[in-house]
Amino acid sequence: MIHRQSLWSWLCLAFILLYFFVPLYATFQFSLQAKRGQLGFTAYQNIFSAPDFSNSFLFSFQTALLTIAISMVLIIPTAYWVNLKLTWLRPIVEFLTLIPFVIPAVIVAFGLIRAYNRTLLTDSGEGVYVLLVGAYVSLSFPYMYRAVDTGLQAINVRTLTEAAQSLGASWIAILVRVIFPNIFRAVLTGAFITFAIAMGEFTIASLLSQPAFGPYMAATAARKVYEPSALAIVSFGLTWLCIAGVQILTRRNRGGRVPTALIR
Repeated sequence: MIHRQSLWSWLCLAFILLYFFVPLYATFQFSLQAKRGQLGFTAYQNIFSAPDFSNSFLFSFQTALLTIAISMVLIIPTAYWVNLKLTWLRPIVEFLTLIPFVIPAVIVAFGLIRAYNRTLLTDSGEGVYVLLVGAYVSLSFPYMYRAVDTGLQAINVRTLTEAAQSLGASWIAILVRVIFPNIFRAVLTGAFITFAIAMGEFTIASLLSQPAFGPYMAATAARKVYEPSALAIVSFGLTWLCIAGVQILTRRNRGGRVPTALIR
């Protein structure tokens, strides 16, 4: 019986890998056929040499980092306080995390445009960029909050807080030097998902007329033949690089530790 279950597990794993990697391989092979009759990296050369590629990628990369920073500043203290003092507020906050799943991105974009039309936020490019970052923060709220909340529930928040307070630590010191190191892996998980959302989002960036990476990929797919496949492979490779980076960082920071010298 155990042998049969093991066999079925390996068969399921093989099916999942084939289902995932066969289309990826077909996409990669198609991206190499930009020159008729021979395989080459012409499509990759075309996308890397295009100025719009670097501009859109850097724009989305900067937006993703800013979104992660704002999300961390807003969500980590909120989740910490909910776990420490406001436990009765947990059902309400968890319900709020479901709202971005219910409201489509196109509704969010039109709502932002309608609500802030003829204001300082829509009168300049910087203001529209603020709307874009705010929309991304709201979209990433469920993922970042639940990742941070899971990390907080895995540690004894109350005991760590009381120990730090007994050493004279302030609330900021407790958050930065005690809580954050212990939930670092959870924060990285939420940050990675937030990064993926900001890098690949299309609807809001397109409706707000922002030069993001998602609209650039869609525009390339409408004009080119082989370059969209190359872009898909590049995006996949960037995603795996991010995953590898997260794994390296989590291994270096495995096992959060509580600083003992908090009084300074």
